[in-house]
Amino acid sequence: MFHSTIHELHSKLKSKEVSAVEITKAVFTRIDAVEDKVKSYITQTRETAMATAQAVDERIKNGEAISPLAGIPGAIKDNICTKDIKTTCASKMLEGFVPPYNATVIEKLAAEQAVVVGKANMDEFAMGGSTENSAYQQTANPWDISTVPGGSSGGSAAAVSAGEAVWALGSDTGGSIRQPAAYCGVVGLKPTYGLVSRYGLVAYASSLDQIGPITRDVTDCAIVLNAIAGHDSKDSTSAKAGATDYTKALVNDVKGLRIGLPKEYFVAGMAPEVEKAIYKAVEQFTAMGAEVVEVSMPHTEYALSAYYVIAPAEASSNLARYDGVGFGLRVDGDDIVSMYKNTRSKGFGAEVKRRIMLGTYALSSGYYDAYYKKALQVRTLVKRDFDQAFEKVDLLVTPTAPTPAFKLGEKSNDPLAMYLQDVCTIPVNLAGTPALSLPCGFAGNLPIGLQLIGKPLGEAAILRAAYTFEQNTDYHKRFAPLGEV
Repeated sequence: MFHSTIHELHSKLKSKEVSAVEITKAVFTRIDAVEDKVKSYITQTRETAMATAQAVDERIKNGEAISPLAGIPGAIKDNICTKDIKTTCASKMLEGFVPPYNATVIEKLAAEQAVVVGKANMDEFAMGGSTENSAYQQTANPWDISTVPGGSSGGSAAAVSAGEAVWALGSDTGGSIRQPAAYCGVVGLKPTYGLVSRYGLVAYASSLDQIGPITRDVTDCAIVLNAIAGHDSKDSTSAKAGATDYTKALVNDVKGLRIGLPKEYFVAGMAPEVEKAIYKAVEQFTAMGAEVVEVSMPHTEYALSAYYVIAPAEASSNLARYDGVGFGLRVDGDDIVSMYKNTRSKGFGAEVKRRIMLGTYALSSGYYDAYYKKALQVRTLVKRDFDQAFEKVDLLVTPTAPTPAFKLGEKSNDPLAMYLQDVCTIPVNLAGTPALSLPCGFAGNLPIGLQLIGKPLGEAAILRAAYTFEQNTDYHKRFAPLGEV
């Protein structure tokens, strides 16, 4: 059951072939079997998970209708606040922090009676592309445990890939849902900025962060998006979009769809297997009736530089709250200044310190105009590229990442090489548009991700194209060879 999809398990629950308790037990049995290899979870929530499953079974027994997510076990990235459950952001700074409230997405999942089995590992404060920056453990890629699962939502993607969760939530600031989804051979969606509430998401870069689903297939992605999307008055950046049933977009047909292929996304250093897989996917779209045209997005090459000024600048501001006073770690000193210094020195890891320093420098007097203001101007140009492309096409298709998963430790001492792994995903966050990664091939035994980028609030078009591709290929039917341990 741990390799089944949400929609398969929902059908079995309704027909009483299985119970929610049996499904949840099957997932925990799988966790017991493979977690020592994968290390997806920081915290497991077995008691509350079983209690939710029992409540769902009671509803079924009483003949009550259940939601598509009811009784289905999933994982939550550990930067999403969960009431009475530790939320650490994979940092020593928040090692014992237990939020007094739920994030809006958690409230929405609770209303669906979704089963939460635990909090997934991640790069500390969502800063990283390999989940090697966690203060607690390194998560491994289930396809090859000597490689990274991607990041920063690596624990979420690895859990779904390994069968340790049927679905998961991640957050995406510069590719942190899509890149690990690509590396782990699963589906990951970064929704339009504002479509999903950020209330209760521990902030990294507030103008870029977005919560989204990581799932086995595109149908499951639409189901989870249905549950978490919607306006939230607690989030001032929440979009006032009308309710949409994204499962209605799951139509096996792309005839008449105009798809743009931006030449700037095929960067130097891209693995030949990735390029080949993307062009093969483009041919498949053409064969299925879509029209594929080449488009130019000339400011793409500047997006990475702009992002690594804007995101650290926002992080510098957001992470100022971790001072040893309000909550989290406190390391005392001779006076308040030394207490701040001791707390932040011990509480933050190397990558978080690096980005705080970068951001503080970019915002400092004399450098603000040269760096931060200039980066915001470049962001506008990047968004304009997307606006102009979408005047001609319905969707864009690109690689998700320039290479398949790399070896654990391979790029740990080279931050720039690590940052370059996000070169295809970062422009989407700067523009605020939605994008989805789904499996489109393999390099040896490692999955390759195809990225579909849509217009703002164009999730339905992305899901339709992704669903059609998936129905006409079988990449999503292959499971990580972790062994039926």
